[in-house]
Amino acid sequence: MEHITITIIAVGLAMDAFAVSIASGSVCKELRPRYALRMALFFGGFQAFMPLIGSLAGTGLHSAIAAYDHWVAFGLLGAIGGKIIYGSFRFERSAEQLDPAKITILLMLSVATSIDALAVGVTLSIITNSVIRVVVIIGVVTFVLSLAGTQLGRKVGHFFESRIEAAGGVILIVIGVKILIQHLLMK
Repeated sequence: MEHITITIIAVGLAMDAFAVSIASGSVCKELRPRYALRMALFFGGFQAFMPLIGSLAGTGLHSAIAAYDHWVAFGLLGAIGGKIIYGSFRFERSAEQLDPAKITILLMLSVATSIDALAVGVTLSIITNSVIRVVVIIGVVTFVLSLAGTQLGRKVGHFFESRIEAAGGVILIVIGVKILIQHLLMK
């Protein structure tokens, strides 16, 4: 799996966390740097951990679905991307109503923004042998974008939030289509 594709997948997955970070930065008027750092660590850690779990589950499934793996990857990434795009059009955001500086809220937000990464992990076990490298990149990209998102949220608020999340969904769908086309053309 090429480095650019891994980075694009990481950015696509990080868009949920980035959007929540923007929302969190905008609702916490006095967001302390330690809270922004903690949020980025939670989001980055969960985004790295979930695909690792998914890939371990997917490794056991790989031999059973090897003939259809490109369709599975396409379907999973397309479904996840579609879900992210659909979710970007919600009118009421959970981070707007809750204090993201609290650990319990941060845990819930971290799990909610990384569920998609679990399904992507199943796909990763199918399309790459270097899952550890991929999950590290996903975690680092999410950390950086989340940290930047909190600062951006403090400055611009909610204006770009849903557009950024929708772009992440589109990116995942495009990666799924790319995987499908590459596999079908190689036959």
